Amino acid sequence: MNLTPQKGGGNMEYRPDEIVRQTMEAINQKIRNMNTLNIIIVGKSGVGKSTLINSVFREDLAETGIGRPVTQSIRRISKNGFPLTVYDTPGFELGKGQQDQVKAEVMKLIKDGLAGKDINKAIHCIWYCINVGSNRTFDNSELEWLRSFTEENRATRVPVFIVLTQGCPKKKAEEMRRLVEAENLDVSKVIPVLAQDMNFDDEYVAKAYGLDNLIAVMGEELPDDLQDTLQNVQKVSLKSKKKRAQTAVAAAVTAAFGEGFAPVPFADAAMLIPTQITMIATITAIFGLDVDRSVLMGFVSSALGTGGATVVGRSIATNLLKLVPGAGTLTGGVISGATAGLVTTALGEAYIKLMEQMYLGTLRAEDLQGESGRQRFLAFFQKTPKGELPDHLSGNDENS
Repeated sequence: MNLTPQKGGGNMEYRPDEIVRQTMEAINQKIRNMNTLNIIIVGKSGVGKSTLINSVFREDLAETGIGRPVTQSIRRISKNGFPLTVYDTPGFELGKGQQDQVKAEVMKLIKDGLAGKDINKAIHCIWYCINVGSNRTFDNSELEWLRSFTEENRATRVPVFIVLTQGCPKKKAEEMRRLVEAENLDVSKVIPVLAQDMNFDDEYVAKAYGLDNLIAVMGEELPDDLQDTLQNVQKVSLKSKKKRAQTAVAAAVTAAFGEGFAPVPFADAAMLIPTQITMIATITAIFGLDVDRSVLMGFVSSALGTGGATVVGRSIATNLLKLVPGAGTLTGGVISGATAGLVTTALGEAYIKLMEQMYLGTLRAEDLQGESGRQRFLAFFQKTPKGELPDHLSGNDENS
């Protein structure tokens, strides 16, 4: 990565505006290169499929149009630049002939996707929706369809999630969940949800629930190549976004340790910047937020620039060296790697805190302008743990 150095204060420093430019490029490239998540959603009319889709994902796909027909019974719903495609199956209840046709078309989509060996065209999971709130129960026709479909799906192994929509009251939803699970269908999970708050004559409001659980169980079933995509497109689980973002930090820390393993007195920000740019780009893509140049400039100036990582790296390394009597060149090299890891961890965790507050709406891009904004960036960075000696260096590691 080409970063233009400039001299100042006797040390080599790197221009924040160049780092920001490359970070913006990395973010855009990361999003462009995301694999597309493909979901088939099945169920009778009126079960709340559109509400479910628009409640889970950060784009109102079901309101962007009726979608493009891909078979006689299935329509494809997607949006340019958004790495998600939903295949909807309307009119499922129109008799056994229609149900058999839907099943055949779904299986063809699955098999064609597998045959093409392209992850962007494969079907990755199926949501079968049942309305808990209606007077209808889990009738025999649905049971027969699911049993027949899951038998055919054994060879293709596409995860099937039964989503119990409009799960209010919860007691009824739990009864339905137990009823479905008792059938021992070959499905991944039965998940009761209430996609939106439900108001009962302004006297009682049943709060939405279960969508975060749907994302969590999908995360357990989908391959790693789709994990970033899942977190990018979903808007219901901050916990899942943070968990995935922390894997990006862990990967960057591993890389930074290797980059810092050299007989130098501190982790030089110059050699860590490319790794940290990749980390920040990945975290941004996972959160699915629009991060403009001003936000990145504030973060870079406060943390990655000359007043941040370089100085912090020196401070951490100095503290570590003081704790290791007679530290020589080899130990200094190990400490430099540890320092690089600590600095990268602090940067990653600080950026996750920033993304979290923007996700929750407690922090806006305009709140980060000027000196007050810089102080907020510094607060994110200063609250992250750094400078502690790892067990394998302090002698506290049982395996050392």
